[in-house]
Amino acid sequence: MTNAPAITLSGSYRLDQIPLFSDVNLHLQAGEWTCLLGKSGMGKSTILRLILGLEVAGAFTGDITAGDGAPIDGRASYMAQTDLLLPWLTLRENVVLGARLRGDTADLGRADQLIDRVGLRDYRDAKPAALSGGMRQRAALARCLMEDRPVVLLDEPFSALDAGTRADMQDLAAEVLAGRTVLLVTHDPAEACRLGHRIILLTAEGTQNWPVPDSAPIRRADDPQVLQGQAALLAHLRGAAA
Repeated sequence: MTNAPAITLSGSYRLDQIPLFSDVNLHLQAGEWTCLLGKSGMGKSTILRLILGLEVAGAFTGDITAGDGAPIDGRASYMAQTDLLLPWLTLRENVVLGARLRGDTADLGRADQLIDRVGLRDYRDAKPAALSGGMRQRAALARCLMEDRPVVLLDEPFSALDAGTRADMQDLAAEVLAGRTVLLVTHDPAEACRLGHRIILLTAEGTQNWPVPDSAPIRRADDPQVLQGQAALLAHLRGAAA
């Protein structure tokens, strides 16, 4: 894996001539997790797509750059809100899909290891239709981790999981993605306070930095600073929504 670069997105986005966000200045520190929160419909998922260079419905005015000056294209992996598993492939085939599309030889040993780590060993040869929503999300996580890219963009990757499994998958992602530049879109203040080196709130007027606990992530769920931080962040988000 190459060194993980810092990523900066600055600018504004309009959808059907209506400003969705303005004067955003989002900086992802190299090798760290940045957690992005905000009200639904504010453009968080759009920011991921803009960084990836994917098509969006509206118009973006601004700049997106990597700190090392090299293109982001080809250096980022992405996990969308929907699992995007191909229904005619097995779970294992879905996990190694990236290598298959690039014409590379898939590392099946590593794929099987990740499938084990997400708790789906017994479903390796199953088709997506045989999996629950939470299982499909874990399969999509394994596929994202399999890509081993220096930049990783995650759009609510743990949202379909029960509390215990969610904590386990957070631990796994933090372990496997150590040293990567990660942008995590989440609606969960507890998740942000566990995982984030930085927490950023997106509003129509721009971005706001939110204080994180003093300890380094990944933090214990029962860490007093995590509990205090998530309570304060939830109160702020509820107030902003009101």
